[in-house]
Amino acid sequence: MSHRQVIDDQPTVHFLTFSCFKRRKLLQHDKQCRIVLGQLGQRLSDRSGLCLGFVLMPDHVHAMVWFPTPGQLCEFMDVWKMQTSSLIARHYEIWMPKYWNGLDDKTVWQARYYDFNVLNIAKAEEKLNYMHLNPVRAGLVDRATDWRWSSVGWYELGRSVGVPIGWPDSLE
Repeated sequence: MSHRQVIDDQPTVHFLTFSCFKRRKLLQHDKQCRIVLGQLGQRLSDRSGLCLGFVLMPDHVHAMVWFPTPGQLCEFMDVWKMQTSSLIARHYEIWMPKYWNGLDDKTVWQARYYDFNVLNIAKAEEKLNYMHLNPVRAGLVDRATDWRWSSVGWYELGRSVGVPIGWPDSLE
């Protein structure tokens, strides 16, 4: 099996995808989504990074992020996934113990993530449209703006989406 190499040697936008372990729908409740977004915002703030967009699906996450200096992505992802994993597991243990205790494996995230380097505005807009339409394609909503856990609300409606949205000046 081949593995994609993460290329993080210049300050580029990263389109990220990672999934819940065994594609479990661990993000189908508001609390878990708030945990993921809260940690995304905190981890980006810690590194002076930007979020260009995101969508949280019941069983996976898409996000586009940028850091001002290269070499930050792997550690960012490790910490983001570790922190959210711990907090999500704790929430399930306390509030949904029957479900949580019934799982054969308490892992929250798949071990890997997918990274695609976005080098221009056209590709960034393509990836944003892909992300924002994901809940529509999955049959969760009729319109992208109906999905609460997405940055489409910021782009289309001008409302706060739980994470500051911004674009780097370097994206051409």
